[in-house]
Amino acid sequence: MAIEVGMARTAESTSRMDEAALIRAAQAGDQDAFEHLVRNYDQNVLRLAMNLLRSPEDAYDVYQEAFLRVYRNLQSFRFDCSFHTWLYRIVTNLCLDHLRKKKVRKTESTIMETEDGPLDRLDSLPEQRAHGDPQRSLLSRELRGKIEEALTGMTARERMVFEMRHYQGMRLRAIGEALGTTEEAAKNCLFRATQKMRSALGEFV
Repeated sequence: MAIEVGMARTAESTSRMDEAALIRAAQAGDQDAFEHLVRNYDQNVLRLAMNLLRSPEDAYDVYQEAFLRVYRNLQSFRFDCSFHTWLYRIVTNLCLDHLRKKKVRKTESTIMETEDGPLDRLDSLPEQRAHGDPQRSLLSRELRGKIEEALTGMTARERMVFEMRHYQGMRLRAIGEALGTTEEAAKNCLFRATQKMRSALGEFV
């Protein structure tokens, strides 16, 4: 057990060193290093923006703008916080600005228009462990619908905290840093978001 823990810590330390080396190389103008950093975080950034903005188009716009800002401001990164926290601070600020400008309502339809007619965004999400079982597939779809309902009923900040904690696995302290607030404020926000989620899920929990 001690050996496994030691190996895990070594791997974590190596990972941090690798990222620091990538950042310094990117700051020195290494394009490959910058692209490697983008690949390390692109899916998490896109998912975060999607869950906050509830729109694939808006999320992709924020995704592009976020990495453009990272590229332009990477020289100012001084390692006084983790790169992860710095990046998420950029993403969340962009999302909040986007929400303020568009004055997005708390409840939005998940239906979007396509060339083939109306499409429910929930139907485009992959089913997990429900293939081949119509009843499980139905329950999975109902559950996703309830989760979507709960997320759209949250404030933008509550969605951010809930997403970072439960989907990104971030600690409350890091969430607070990313949002420019305290760990206690992030904890209180998470509590409110969790209560709303439990209320929406009802019989599923």
